[in-house]
Amino acid sequence: MTDPISRPGVLVTPTNSESSATHNPPQRNASSKAGYFRWVICALLLFGTTKNYMDRQVLGVLKTTLQHDLGWNEIDYSNLVFAFQAAYAVGMLLVGRLIDRLGTRLGYALAMAFWSVASMGHAVASSLTSFVIARSALGFGEAGVFPASIKCVAEWFPKKERALATGIFNAGTNAGAIVTPLVVPWITMYWGWQWAFVITGALGFVWLIFWLLLYRKPEEHSRVCKAELDYIRSDPAESVAKVKWISLFPHRQTWAFVTGKFMIDPIWWFYLFWVPDFLQRRHGLSLMKIGVPIMVIYVISDVGSVAGGWLSSWLIKRGKSVNAARKITMLLCACSVVPIVFAYRTESMWEAVLLIGLAAAGHQGFSANLFTLSSDLFPAKAVGSVVGIGGMAGAIGGMLIAKIVGYVLQWTGSYMVPFFIAGFAYLAAVAAIQVLSPKLEPARID
Repeated sequence: MTDPISRPGVLVTPTNSESSATHNPPQRNASSKAGYFRWVICALLLFGTTKNYMDRQVLGVLKTTLQHDLGWNEIDYSNLVFAFQAAYAVGMLLVGRLIDRLGTRLGYALAMAFWSVASMGHAVASSLTSFVIARSALGFGEAGVFPASIKCVAEWFPKKERALATGIFNAGTNAGAIVTPLVVPWITMYWGWQWAFVITGALGFVWLIFWLLLYRKPEEHSRVCKAELDYIRSDPAESVAKVKWISLFPHRQTWAFVTGKFMIDPIWWFYLFWVPDFLQRRHGLSLMKIGVPIMVIYVISDVGSVAGGWLSSWLIKRGKSVNAARKITMLLCACSVVPIVFAYRTESMWEAVLLIGLAAAGHQGFSANLFTLSSDLFPAKAVGSVVGIGGMAGAIGGMLIAKIVGYVLQWTGSYMVPFFIAGFAYLAAVAAIQVLSPKLEPARID
């Protein structure tokens, strides 16, 4: 997300308090005088994330069908998820850096094309081995979505709007998870499960047309007026030429972001790949009836995504520091996840759906603010790499949760342990971030 640059050895100048800008009435009104094309770009990011999560969740929705047709057990399925996560981890490390080098427009376009082809490739898979290959390719390509999107937000939005913009595009994770269980069972029923992968994968090329037509950097875009460009560039200038990837690791700020991702991302993977199975197994839902409960879960989580981004931005505008606003919001989101520990034992399907939905909303609000920390703490040139490193850590955590859930289900048939882990992961993440970066001071890049 964008390219104000910073000289090596100089303190990255984005201040730790967005509130200083918002105390100035003219600055507070600047967004209403500027244009709004940046929100069109945000909509593109929203649809890109929606497509990304549709491709991810097809496997989770079809878990029972594929297990029946191809003879997989719980450990086989967990190995598929593990392969996806392993490739996603490698992709996060490499693709995030590649996007920093190629730029947002070309980097995101290549990632979208690659993972869309990989998604369609599932249709020709007929064994566990061929599914592992297709799933690994999908994971590697999908690793580009968040580094590209966060980088884009840093390019197109001033700091005071980044958490909200991140919350909006991050809501696409829920939109994709809503659409998939509604559409995929219908496609599977009438055309077969192969077509579910083909159709969802092909949608990426439709998105790609709009991306290539509409996306440019703000300073290069004919639809961005001077007032909007001035507003986008209203933060203090950063100045660094080139950030070395290895130079990010010594910073506590990097580890604060990485630790947060390692702790919370596996929980989202658990929701995505196992909640449809939980509802079918615990509450006896058929494939055709799974759509509405899943839709409710992710509609609730969509509210959390936008509300979490809005709340920290609102607190900043009311005079809170970035440090206080982000952490207060993340703590509230973490507390909202705790009740999910009771989801496995409730007899009411809708009570379970509401508990999971509340936890998913907490995750999304937490995630929106955690992603925004990367652009709070690092210059824009480094954002894609930082998000990539954090995403790799989250994917490694996802690999661990895949094996834990697979073996626990194979041995006990109960979801008690996974839901217990989910309930307390976010409080642990807030505590770790506080220890590693107590004031959210911007990193000094050498």
